[in-house]
Amino acid sequence: MEHFRPPVTGLPQPVVARFRGEVQGDLERHVGAQQAAVLGRLSGAAAVPAGFKRPLAVQALTDPWAGLIALEHHGHHLAELAASGSERLPSLIAAMEAGMGRPADSFAPIPFPAGRTREEHAAFLLAVLEQAGHLREKALRRLSRDDRRFLFDHAAAIVEHFIPHVEGLDELTLPQAEADRRFCQLVAEQVDYAAMVAAAQVLASLADESWLRRLEEAFRGAGAPALPPPPGVTGEVLLFRETPYGLVVIGGRGPNTYDLDGRIALLIDLGGDDIYRGAIAAAGDVEHGMSVVIDLSGNDTYQASPLGLATGRLGVGLLIDRAGDDVYRLAQGSGGAGFAGLGILYDAAGNDRYVGARFTQGAAVGGLGLLLDLAGDDEYQSFGYAVGFGGPSGVGAVIDVAGDDRYQCGDKYPSNYNDVGRQPGDPRFQYECFGLGAGSGKRIYSNNPEQWSYSLAGGLGMLIDLDGNDRYRSANFSQGCGYFFGLGLKLDMNGDDEHAAARYGHAAGAHYGVGLFVDYRGDDRYTSTGPHYNGGAAWDLSVMLGIDAGQGDDVYDFRRSGGLGLADHRSWSLFIEEGGRDRYLVGDGVGGARGMGMASHDSMSGFFDLAGDDEYAIVPRSDPEGSAQRGNGRTLLDGAGGLFVDR
Repeated sequence: MEHFRPPVTGLPQPVVARFRGEVQGDLERHVGAQQAAVLGRLSGAAAVPAGFKRPLAVQALTDPWAGLIALEHHGHHLAELAASGSERLPSLIAAMEAGMGRPADSFAPIPFPAGRTREEHAAFLLAVLEQAGHLREKALRRLSRDDRRFLFDHAAAIVEHFIPHVEGLDELTLPQAEADRRFCQLVAEQVDYAAMVAAAQVLASLADESWLRRLEEAFRGAGAPALPPPPGVTGEVLLFRETPYGLVVIGGRGPNTYDLDGRIALLIDLGGDDIYRGAIAAAGDVEHGMSVVIDLSGNDTYQASPLGLATGRLGVGLLIDRAGDDVYRLAQGSGGAGFAGLGILYDAAGNDRYVGARFTQGAAVGGLGLLLDLAGDDEYQSFGYAVGFGGPSGVGAVIDVAGDDRYQCGDKYPSNYNDVGRQPGDPRFQYECFGLGAGSGKRIYSNNPEQWSYSLAGGLGMLIDLDGNDRYRSANFSQGCGYFFGLGLKLDMNGDDEHAAARYGHAAGAHYGVGLFVDYRGDDRYTSTGPHYNGGAAWDLSVMLGIDAGQGDDVYDFRRSGGLGLADHRSWSLFIEEGGRDRYLVGDGVGGARGMGMASHDSMSGFFDLAGDDEYAIVPRSDPEGSAQRGNGRTLLDGAGGLFVDR
C-alpha cells in the first residue's frame, strides 16, 4: 500500500519583511505623522484590562511590522513541519505551543520495536501509554479533585455558550464570566502545561509511518484472542487488554463497528470500511484523560458525540487516519479541539469530508486544537468558532498540505449587525463565523470598571493551505481575523483560489485584534457579501495586513463591501498587491464607497499595487468631484491618514 508523503521543498518564502522594505518609505513620507500617532495609542495595549494576553499579540499591536513578520514566520515554520510527514507531528505540536509562549517538557522517546512480533509491539504500546500517563499526571498534580472536575465539566459549557462580546454582566452572564476566567486561570497557573504538551508528543509519535507498517505486518493474519471483544465492538478483534489507562484494542482488516464510550485508551484498526460512533479519541471522564484511535486504511465514517472526536479535555485526544476517503461528522467541540488539553486529528490521505458544528476542526480554549490533512481534495464545513479558531488561551489550526479543497464557515448564527426586521434569505442578512484562521477573546463591554477584570484576551487561530486550487466561503469575522487581543492567520501558498468572505474578512478585525492574510501565488478572486471591512481593514485599535503576493492576475469584486486598506478609530492597516494585471471593483452598499487607502479617527491605512497594468473599474473617490481618481501610476493622500499608491 502506498501512502502519501508530501515534499518538503517548493514552499514560497516569507514576504512580509520584504514588503516592509517596499512600502515603508512611502508610509513615512506621506503618512508618517499619522502612523506615529497610531503607534503611540497602540503602545498602551499591554495595560488594557484583559486576562492572559499572548506575547505575540502584544508585540504585533505595539510594533506591527515586527509582530506580523514573526507571525508569518511562525506560520511558515508550521507549514514546513506539516509538509515533512508524520515523523514531525510531535515537533509540529511543540511549535504550535511555542507560538503561544508555552514550551514543552523534554522527555526520552521510547524506541520503536525493531522486531515484528505481536508481543513486542503490544509491549511498546503499553510503554507509550505509561509514559504519556505519567506526564499527564505530572501536568495535573497541583489541581485538586474539584479543580479537575471543574475543568473537565466547564469545557462543555464553553463550547455551548462562548461568545466574543458581552454587553455588561448581569445575574445570568456574571457566573459564566467568573467560570470562564477560573478555567483560563487554572490552565495558566495550576496546570503544568509543559508536561501536558510532552504527553501529547509522546502519543503523536505513534503516527510514525515506518513503525505503522511494521505493526501492520506483525498483526496480519493473526487470529482472534481468547478474550471476547469489549462491548460496543463488532468485527474481528486481534488484541484486547485492560490497562490502568483504559482498554487497548486492535481490530482486524475487515469492516468493524466501534461504539465508544470513553473507556478506550488505544484503538488500532488494521483496515476495512469502518464505522466509529461516540467518544472517538476523546476522554469519557476525568480519570481517563488520554485516548488514541489509529485507523490504517479504509473509507471510514466517524460520528462523534459532543466533545467526542480528537478532543483533548483535561488530557490528550489523538486520531490518526492513514488512508481512505473518510467522512467526519463532528458534534460541537470535536475534530481536533482542545480544552485544558490537546486534541489532534491527523489524516494522511484521501478525499475527506469534515462536517461540523461549533468549536470543531482545529479549535481551542485553554489548549490546542489541530486538524492536519496531508492530501486529497477535502471539504471543511462548520457553523462557527471553527476551522482554525483560537479562543482565550487557545491555539487552533487547520493545516492542509495538498489538494483542491473547499472551506465553509457560517450560515447558522445570526449577527448582531443585522438591521431590525432583516430576515434569513435576504442577501444582506449577516451571520457570524469567527473561523478560517481567527483568534478571539471575550470582551466585556461595561461602564463598570469592576467588570473589566472578566475580559479574556484571545488566542491564535490559523488556516494554512500549502497547495491546490481552493475555495473559501465564510461569514463575519474570518480569514485572518483578530478580535480583542486575538490573532488570526490565513496563508494560502499556491493555487488559483477564490476567497469569499463577509464583514471583517481577509485580514480584518476589531478591538485590539491582529490579522494577517497572505496569498502567495496564483490567479485569485476575492469577493464579499459585505457590507464593510475586507482586505486589510482595521477598527478600534487593531492591526491588519492583507497581501496578495506574486504576479498573478487577480480580481477584487468588493462591489458590496469596502476595504483593501481601510482603518478607523486609531487603527493600523495595509493592503499590498505585488503584481499582475489586476481588476478592482470596490464599493460600499452603506454610506458610499470607502477603502483603498482611507482612514478616519486618528488612524493610518495604505493601499499598494506594486506592479502591473491594472483595471480600476469601480473605486472609491476621495472627493465629491472625483478629481482624485484611483488608477495606474497614481499616489493619492486621504487627509485623515490614508495613502493610495499604484506603481
